[in-house]
Amino acid sequence: MKILRRLCGAAFISALLSVTAHAAVGGYPVVLVHGFQPDNLASRPNASQVTQNGAAYWSEFWGTRAEVRIDWPSHERITGQIATQYVWPKLRQMSINNTCNPGCVFVTHSTGDLVTRYILDNQALWLQNAGLRPLNIVATFDFAGAGGGSELADLAVNVATGGGLFDRTLQLALSLWLGQLPNANNVGVLNDLRVNTARQLAAFPDSRVPRLRFVGAGSDFLGATGAFLPGTDDGVVASHSSCGASRASSFDSCATNVAFDGKLVSQSSGVTSFMPLHFPMLMSEAYSHNQVIGQQRQGNITVARNSARYTDQKLLSFSSYDETRGWLFFASRYRVVSGSERQAMSPLVFQAAN
Repeated sequence: MKILRRLCGAAFISALLSVTAHAAVGGYPVVLVHGFQPDNLASRPNASQVTQNGAAYWSEFWGTRAEVRIDWPSHERITGQIATQYVWPKLRQMSINNTCNPGCVFVTHSTGDLVTRYILDNQALWLQNAGLRPLNIVATFDFAGAGGGSELADLAVNVATGGGLFDRTLQLALSLWLGQLPNANNVGVLNDLRVNTARQLAAFPDSRVPRLRFVGAGSDFLGATGAFLPGTDDGVVASHSSCGASRASSFDSCATNVAFDGKLVSQSSGVTSFMPLHFPMLMSEAYSHNQVIGQQRQGNITVARNSARYTDQKLLSFSSYDETRGWLFFASRYRVVSGSERQAMSPLVFQAAN
């Protein structure tokens, strides 16, 4: 009997691991591409440590819901070692394994947005040249996307290379973000995150994959970093980047008719022009840069756009309702995504995609 119980237990664990290994959203395998990891600049992790760091990065929610992770070290450059030593082997293996034959969804965070844009621009040619089938990527879910770069990266590189002014306020902001002050020997992917550099990297990829954006406007740094970011920010990237705006400027919303807190009012500083196939979906003033990929609810969420289609025309949509807050002349209307009263942003997206 004890042996039988052990065997049943082992079978259960094996089945659980199998389900985890083949997790998906809406039947599409999920590929995770993490963001910038500041501690990499000083630690310069080896390949094994990069893998461990990647697993830890997504452990709160998305890690058990993905088929593949593309892990990469932040002390390297995107078009250099990141592409050749970390991205290409994963793309090759995914093609060999037919991972994306039914279509797959890339889930990105922060700089993972920029790394993925480079992948979208090159993966088909790379794989075809190797005699392999290109990946069928139907959409990307970009959380707190840094594809438009971050002004903090510009400042960090300037400080590291001695090319910028340096005061206590900036010192505090960079220390809070990076955990240390940068120097010329540990800049790495910060070079790619500079606003102009980021916006020039594969800015118009041939692959017509919808980039669906999920954006926060909170901060883990008590507003210290926001002083160096234009418009509304999430503590690390400004809205021009996370919303997917076609240009870097001072924006206060991803939409022109709703604010980050859901208030239905004209947004004179809302984004009106976006990078190709970039569609902001959810916004919330309650979620910071890192909280958007967690599972802890921070507050209500609103919609910049209720729905968008994948390349195969499958629809991702969010339901919402309007409510009145305040009294008489002080009353205002707010738009709230259904379910955000109970769920965090990532679980809400996962549920909608399924």
